[in-house]
Amino acid sequence: MAIRTPLSRDRVVREALDLADGSGLEAVTMRRLGDELGFEAMSLYRHVSNMDDLLAGMLDLVLAEWELPAGGEPVDAIRTSARSVHDALLRHPWSARLLMTGRHMRPGRLAYMEFLLGRLHESGLGADETYHVYHLLDGYIFGFSLWEIAYSSVGDDEATRERIAKTMQSIPWDDHPHLAAHRDQHMAEGPHREASAFGVGLGLILAGLQKS
Repeated sequence: MAIRTPLSRDRVVREALDLADGSGLEAVTMRRLGDELGFEAMSLYRHVSNMDDLLAGMLDLVLAEWELPAGGEPVDAIRTSARSVHDALLRHPWSARLLMTGRHMRPGRLAYMEFLLGRLHESGLGADETYHVYHLLDGYIFGFSLWEIAYSSVGDDEATRERIAKTMQSIPWDDHPHLAAHRDQHMAEGPHREASAFGVGLGLILAGLQKS
């Protein structure tokens, strides 16, 4: 007779994280989670109080992937941290919108906010500049991540490809030469394929910060 691995809070939360990453947050129910773990749903409540408690644990795991470098040049630390946040949000696409709401203000999110404000202050910005640049960076990181998540969620099935092909055919390309050139660049190989658009944008923002 096979011995089941005992349940623990960490095991339950990590299984929920994997389920959300693979099938979306809507797939995370106590019944589905119990099935995945091989236990009755009611057994899970010994380790998580309710769905809100489960979600809090899942978000804490996502936030643990965010890097908050101590020491070094402030701008370099901000760049490293921003990239880690962006990468974590892409790995866990369901988490981005939740972490933007006050309802899910987890300790890790507060630590990140304190880190970013502190490093901006260390870079030499005044109070008013720090106020605005903080919102600029936070908005860019989350906004770009949401944009990338939306585009990456477009299906690759035949019906989707046919729909995209019809849309492309319906566009009057001769009337939009710059858009046509951009389309062609999407199809072409070149240095632009090697660069991360997120990294390019972040670099522009941080270059402006260094000049201020």
